[in-house]
Amino acid sequence: MVSAPSLSPATIAKPDLISVEQAKTMDVARMTDLFKAHLNPGQLHFMKLLGFHKIKIERAEGMFYIDQNRRKILDFFGGFGSLAFGHNHPRILEARRKFQEEKCQEIAIAFMSQYAAALAHNIAKCSPGDLDMVFLGSSGSEAMEAAVKLAERAAGPKRPKVVYAENSFHGKTKGVLGITDGLLYRAEFKMADNTVRIPFADIEAVERAFRSDPEIGVIVLETIQGGGGIIQAPAEYWQKLRALCDQHGVLWVADEVQCGYGRSGRFYAFEHYGVVPDVTALAKSLGGGKAAVGAMIARREIYMKAYGTPKTAMIHAMATFGGMGEACVTSIEALNVLYDEGLIDNAAATGDYLLQRLQALKEKYPKIIKDVRGKGLMVGLEFHDFSQTLPMVLRPIVSVLDDKLKGSLSGFVGALLLRDYDVLVAFTEYNRNVIRLEPPLICLREHVDRFVDAFDSLLSRGIVSIVKDFVKSQVR
Repeated sequence: MVSAPSLSPATIAKPDLISVEQAKTMDVARMTDLFKAHLNPGQLHFMKLLGFHKIKIERAEGMFYIDQNRRKILDFFGGFGSLAFGHNHPRILEARRKFQEEKCQEIAIAFMSQYAAALAHNIAKCSPGDLDMVFLGSSGSEAMEAAVKLAERAAGPKRPKVVYAENSFHGKTKGVLGITDGLLYRAEFKMADNTVRIPFADIEAVERAFRSDPEIGVIVLETIQGGGGIIQAPAEYWQKLRALCDQHGVLWVADEVQCGYGRSGRFYAFEHYGVVPDVTALAKSLGGGKAAVGAMIARREIYMKAYGTPKTAMIHAMATFGGMGEACVTSIEALNVLYDEGLIDNAAATGDYLLQRLQALKEKYPKIIKDVRGKGLMVGLEFHDFSQTLPMVLRPIVSVLDDKLKGSLSGFVGALLLRDYDVLVAFTEYNRNVIRLEPPLICLREHVDRFVDAFDSLLSRGIVSIVKDFVKSQVR
């Protein structure tokens, strides 16, 4: 007789794992050690420069982070636009709680999902024109990958070239990296060779490209450039772009990952200009600040041309985590909250107020603030080059270092706003002299006043004192 082998393996020793409770009570020193050991040691360098490494966020609610010292930090960063509803909106939390209690299906790849179907319907209803075919993913990069692939396939093999703009940011995954105009992100990766780069907001450059190269089939543009420094194009540009695309048979992909979802004061920023693209993409706040959700939305005609038959339907179908149950429920509730609470209108009104107050600061500090620009609650505040902010006697000496010092003043101001005023702001990838403001769409005038008053108080110290205060913070 031969005994059957055990179906259970020998006991496997449990590694030295950290529990949820241990993670929750971890102190800053331990967090720093683990970040350096397992996440991103180089990034820690910049966090230390800004003083961000000293903070452990214990909770977050509404417009505020709460740190280990119970300090409330006003969030004018907004996770690069991913926190339209602020932190932990109660209706969104409740929808997620009910879904969990009812033990609903999370991953339903083999079956149709009522939650994915409902979310796709809602997104289509929020979208103008015939933008009604939806692909669900987990990030803005994934949504843009899907958008570009769909457009390239619909354009056809004889028109494989894709136009993109200078200072664009469309994601860090390999496909869209080829149309992301940043040497830092491109590094030494091999890029796709079917792209054409043109200046942003230059309609004559678009027309020249279309006329000179019949292989161009797609143009991809952020409606408002986020990483480029909150840069907009005039209404005439978008209207002429739509006409040129129709004339030359080029498909227009509008990247609304950061500027969409109500942030500009309309659901999509392109709606300000009375035009509709062929394909667009959303992410960031689409997940309600509690789930990772991205979406591509296309005109049905374009979608069917690319993937409309049983033979082609699975070329770019949803991935494993596209359309997950709780993520979809979160997004369904979030879209309802967006309209029920009038947050798009609030973004327009409060955004106008923020711009007015910052414009007044620009007039008060003309040697420090170069420009204030934006739409809704997507605002850029640009400083002059460092030498121009200093006393006249120092300018010739420092001006030769302006390029190397780009971003330094933004960093000083950002660090001191956090340290001395409990306010968090963000920065931009390409123009490092720009502070990026993307507070939640629940932002009120009182929050704007608190931010602007803090910013005013800081600038009133003068640049020399700001530099001295920052240097002192580094040696403590």
